[in-house]
Amino acid sequence: MVRTGRPRGFDRDEAVQEAMLLFWEHGFEGTSLDRLRRAMGGISSASFYAAFSSKQSLYREALQRYLSSHGQVMAALRDPALSPRRRIEQALRGSAAMQTEAGHPGGCMVALSATIGSGEDAEARALTEAERASNRQAIAACVREAVESGELDADIDVTGLSTLLEGLLIGLSIQARDGVPATAIDAAVTAALSAWDSHRRPGIQPSPKRKRGG
Repeated sequence: MVRTGRPRGFDRDEAVQEAMLLFWEHGFEGTSLDRLRRAMGGISSASFYAAFSSKQSLYREALQRYLSSHGQVMAALRDPALSPRRRIEQALRGSAAMQTEAGHPGGCMVALSATIGSGEDAEARALTEAERASNRQAIAACVREAVESGELDADIDVTGLSTLLEGLLIGLSIQARDGVPATAIDAAVTAALSAWDSHRRPGIQPSPKRKRGG
């Protein structure tokens, strides 16, 4: 007999978690409806649409799941209790550690899952573009605040330094997916921060590097 409803024991929360991992690993376009349904225990198409309305709606929900869990490493960029440099460092080192740890796909879902695709991916691309733009703005705000507070030289190229730091944030997603060791990526973060330190005002020392997980 053909099954038309949800299988016994369907767990919507678990289904969103499985969808998040699939979109993270294979991207929006690379994750087919059939693959999603199978990951959810073989639910029917009718049940899928009843539960999630559309693939795009499920992607939106899965992305929010990512942002509220793994993606929280970027919250440091907006923490007013931290100095601008510390915000940048914690975000970069935290992101590098998260993206290279075992137990989930490598890289960053925001950077990798919906950057290129067909017309049907426009909504998914817009969601991740908005998140990347938000992080870009937060990084630039950290650099501007450091200049305004006198931590960094007044004549520094704010756009150039901001773009360098954001470029590392985006680029390490590819490196993590390619299996570049976490130690190498962490060393790259240290090298990038040296660009910040080279523009420090005299008498201001860089904040000490925190241990991972600290």
